[in-house]
Amino acid sequence: MDDRGSLTTEHRNRNSTHLYRLSVEDAFDLVNGEDATVAKAVALARRDICEAINLVVAAFRAGGRLIYVGAGTSGRLGVLDAAECPPTFLSDPLMVQGVIAGGREALVRSVEGAEDDANDGATAMDERAVRVSDVVFAIATGGTTPFVHGAVRRARQREAKTVFLACVPKEQVADEADVSIRVVTGPEVLTGSTRMKAGTATKMVLNMVSTIAMAQSGRVYENLMVDVNTAGHAKLIDRAVRIIETVTGLTRDRSRLLLDEAGGRVKTALVMHARKVDPATADRLLHESGGLLHESLGNGRRPV
Repeated sequence: MDDRGSLTTEHRNRNSTHLYRLSVEDAFDLVNGEDATVAKAVALARRDICEAINLVVAAFRAGGRLIYVGAGTSGRLGVLDAAECPPTFLSDPLMVQGVIAGGREALVRSVEGAEDDANDGATAMDERAVRVSDVVFAIATGGTTPFVHGAVRRARQREAKTVFLACVPKEQVADEADVSIRVVTGPEVLTGSTRMKAGTATKMVLNMVSTIAMAQSGRVYENLMVDVNTAGHAKLIDRAVRIIETVTGLTRDRSRLLLDEAGGRVKTALVMHARKVDPATADRLLHESGGLLHESLGNGRRPV
């Protein structure tokens, strides 16, 4: 067994050596203060995160997929981000995927040892027929997970682009990915518990990657989720109606009627209103623009 004690994520945090003796209030202040350092650590990785996002944007435009790979907390966060894309961006469920060591069971309980086999990571890439148009985004906060490294190696063999996210410096653990993101969050309040600061950093990075890539791919207009999935969901129907109200200035009742006429598709509804066309024509205009609403509206203007 390798000694991982040299990893930054395994070091003891000097600020929290008396954690067990603190009052609830003082413990709160300690954890909150440590969490406040995470955003700065993410900001320091700006260049590499942006490079990774550009890879994902290129993949989406080429019909490729974003495939997160991780174990434990890292794997669950990848699966979570993937699961949230279809309702937020009306994306195909296969467009963003999450792979976790140990499979579905590992989502709800720890599957010890599942992360230790690099061959399993490679097999997971084969099972998903990873290809040149895809991006495999590997997550291992401590940087050493064999399952994740095996997935990266196989993805590279299959000519996919690869990204590696860890919360330790490269000099502690190397990787073979095309883009290596290192968000060095430092020792955890609870020694080695990377579900804390490292997990928070991971969630922040994945939020940026999927949201910015989807926005760059035409699934956002201004700062509105105009590709929201309204199928049978009262909250999302309400959001869609409010988006139409916001962009067009129509009343709520008229916005709801327009949404219904557009078959629940917000972008279609907005183009119908702006261009005074029927749903089929609106859909054609959107298709011709590659789904870019601002181009489909005509002259780059908001609907009026």
